[in-house]
Amino acid sequence: MMKLAALQMQSACGDVATNLDRLARAAKEAAAREATLLMTPELGLTGYGAGGAIRDLAEPADGLIVRRLAQISRESGIALIAGFAELDGNDIYNSAVYVDGDATPTVYRKSHLYGDYERSLFRAEKPSTRLFAHRGVTCGMLICYDVEFPENVRRLALAGAEAVLVPTALPAGWSGTFITDHMIQTRAFENQVFVAYINHCGSDPMFSFAGLSRIASPDGQVLAKGDAGHEALIFADINPASFAISRLENTYLGDLNRT
Repeated sequence: MMKLAALQMQSACGDVATNLDRLARAAKEAAAREATLLMTPELGLTGYGAGGAIRDLAEPADGLIVRRLAQISRESGIALIAGFAELDGNDIYNSAVYVDGDATPTVYRKSHLYGDYERSLFRAEKPSTRLFAHRGVTCGMLICYDVEFPENVRRLALAGAEAVLVPTALPAGWSGTFITDHMIQTRAFENQVFVAYINHCGSDPMFSFAGLSRIASPDGQVLAKGDAGHEALIFADINPASFAISRLENTYLGDLNRT
């Protein structure tokens, strides 16, 4: 079992140092409340709406940003998931990284870019299955729009993921409310996994965000949530064994190939 903390965050757009400091404060608070993993939103370290400045803020996966995250993890005693702009050669990816002290980081690159804004900045990665074990729970990552394609969550579930962790930058509006109120719980239920969907709040120079972060359980219930307008540090226990009855009753994965 792991205790998951998630920071619904208002990033300082274009100010990586300020966002790292905010994450460090949240890591200390989450660790003090016995969480073992802290999630933050999509591109939370650069700010989602930083525009062309994101190209200048992009760093390789072994660069200063990820090294600073590892330092925060060591100092606070908690693992982290943070969104950043990843530079690889001449390409920039919308990426999320899992760091746990001195362990080798796990990096996931977004496969389904949303809209002209993201396509003007990032290269799309092919859909990939990046799993890691955290405190006995097998976890996979997606980013924002990726989770709206059911194939992505299903692929991770079939590979053994028990929790799908999704940093997001969901804009305010009716479609965003539908996603948080219905789709996240459905993805959890139809795959019998936990889904954590962690968003920005407030606004930056280009976008207004929905907030409404959610952590859903395999039986489709909401374990924790953020509101529409404010920063929030939310918590949920991720214990797959507690939902054994749900998996016995809702056998979607096992029944996929039955005739």
